[in-house]
Amino acid sequence: MTQTTKIAIIEDDSTIAQMYRMKFQSEGFDVEVAYDGASGVEMVSKHMPDMLLLDLQMPEMNGVEALKRIRQLPKGQMVPVIILTNLGRQEAPNDLSHLGIGVDDYIVKADLTPRQVVDQVKQPLGTRRSKAKSE
Repeated sequence: MTQTTKIAIIEDDSTIAQMYRMKFQSEGFDVEVAYDGASGVEMVSKHMPDMLLLDLQMPEMNGVEALKRIRQLPKGQMVPVIILTNLGRQEAPNDLSHLGIGVDDYIVKADLTPRQVVDQVKQPLGTRRSKAKSE
């Protein structure tokens, strides 16, 4: 039996979060969702995912702050992160690259369909899985 890949989504818009949850689940992923940064940090600490999809613009604790806290967790440095936001790269906070908080990819939600997002998430997961098997 193969292990199900765990995806964590931190997204404050419940409609968008549920849309991605359903799309990833239909592709066989185990999906956890949090609707704000603080809940997301807690979720990741309890259910260490294979991949984290993270929105940047959220009330109370934004995505950058949530990611900083996730990176401080035991094993938090190892979680691959894809920013999934409506901010273009030029609008993104500089801290993403300058603070060394590690982002694997950056996806603008409005530019891709949910199917295309799933496909983009599968690419680094496939590479990581292949690498782990060969080690």
